[in-house]
Amino acid sequence: MPPAAVPDDVLTTPFTDYLLRNAGVERPAFTCRTFPGPADHTLTWPQVLARVRGVARELRRVTRPGDRVAIVARQDLGYVTAFLGTLYAGRVAVPLSVPTGRTGRARIESAFADATPAACLTSKDFLDQVPPATVLAVEDIADVEPGDAEPPAAVAMTDPAYLQYTSGSTRRPAGAVISHRALVAACWQTTRCYHADASTPLAGWVPFFHDMGLVLLIGTPVFLGSRSVFFTPMEFVRDPLRWIRLLAGLPGVVSAAPNFAFDLAAEAAEDLEAVDLSRVNSVLNGSEPVRAATVEAFERAFAPFGLPRAAHKPCYGLAEATVFVTSAGAEGPTVRVFDGEQRVSVGRPYGQRVRIVDKEIQVSGPNVADGYWGRDDVIAPGGWLRTGDLGFVHDGELYVTGRLKDLIIVDGRNHHPQDIEATVEAAHPGIRRVAAFAVRDGHGEGVAVVAGCTAPDASVETAVRRAVSAAHDLPLRALWLVRPGEVPRTSSGKVSRTAARERWWGENERHG
Repeated sequence: MPPAAVPDDVLTTPFTDYLLRNAGVERPAFTCRTFPGPADHTLTWPQVLARVRGVARELRRVTRPGDRVAIVARQDLGYVTAFLGTLYAGRVAVPLSVPTGRTGRARIESAFADATPAACLTSKDFLDQVPPATVLAVEDIADVEPGDAEPPAAVAMTDPAYLQYTSGSTRRPAGAVISHRALVAACWQTTRCYHADASTPLAGWVPFFHDMGLVLLIGTPVFLGSRSVFFTPMEFVRDPLRWIRLLAGLPGVVSAAPNFAFDLAAEAAEDLEAVDLSRVNSVLNGSEPVRAATVEAFERAFAPFGLPRAAHKPCYGLAEATVFVTSAGAEGPTVRVFDGEQRVSVGRPYGQRVRIVDKEIQVSGPNVADGYWGRDDVIAPGGWLRTGDLGFVHDGELYVTGRLKDLIIVDGRNHHPQDIEATVEAAHPGIRRVAAFAVRDGHGEGVAVVAGCTAPDASVETAVRRAVSAAHDLPLRALWLVRPGEVPRTSSGKVSRTAARERWWGENERHG
């Protein structure tokens, strides 16, 4: 059966109209949970609108329609109102991370160079750490009461709403141009798939500068008039069970996270006190490959607390599709064996079409980005977005098998890096995170691996090499055992194979 189309009334209603509708009801809108405590800091819908109007007024004072506005702020209520205020003012938002660490600063500088923002909304702590621009501290912007308010800027649905900078796992970050039309389409797809309405809480910790966090925790609550409850990614890392406790406290909740987060939560489950997860609506597993072992471990860990198996929803999306492409439905995870490999279905499309051309997944729909900022290349020639991801469809469900650019070809045989990574992870209990990638030397193309290991020694190396040889008939050209935290990741938590190759194999090439 073809997927349902996004209704015309959705595709013609500006996103800020939903914000105005919500402001007529005095109910909680956004809650930022802080630790230790925890303590909740909440804005109602009228308070959100007052702050959004304040941000918009300041932006109208220092920028012009169509200007880009960078958001470099902490994951708190200020980030929410900064993003919404930028759209209310008719400017183009550029959601970014905070400038911590060398990699974080380099990413921000790269985005600034590409987007050339006219202004930057930031937290007070970062006023002197952002690149040159007209910088405004969100905390210092006064609210605007209804009597002094201006209406939202008039925008065309095809106008850019924001630039979603890709995580850069296989190439330099680029700003996907997300229109107002694409944003509302993606919000509709989310609500349609998970049967969400104004009574459905959205909750989580995925960063706002990532497409999953932005659409699920800011965009969809505005679209529905529902409540969003969130905390920071760092607080999740410090205690993964904070996420599980959050879900238990919000009946009917929809949440989302990358696959690695499900692993971390399952590993910590033995320390979980009695909670009731029986009323969780959906927990989306996306942003990186969904592993069958993770699905099984998560179910074993939390079924005793009442979590329905069907609540775990493997899904697939990408920044160029405003986040959403396919998802499991009421059936929950489907795991099948193909050619001896366990594969997890990422479900069916909602409000768009999916096809496979030469093993590549291609997507068409109103949620697809219009292009990359400042570039002439067409992002969806003929109306079809080439995702660069490999996959196939079975019984109407999509299975993702790898990345086109990451594909490793040795002696004419194709090897998907995530398959090799799964083999390495299973080879020894001390291995936590793995990057496998193609390398080339005087012997031709081969495979190299960087593996995070809690206690590296010769026995671990032997176990890894034997496992890869037995499972894939491949000798490893190189193997580096490092501390788990040293395996590079993208901004969304995925393993960055490109960065791993450059750091270890590139260093090897430079020094012979």
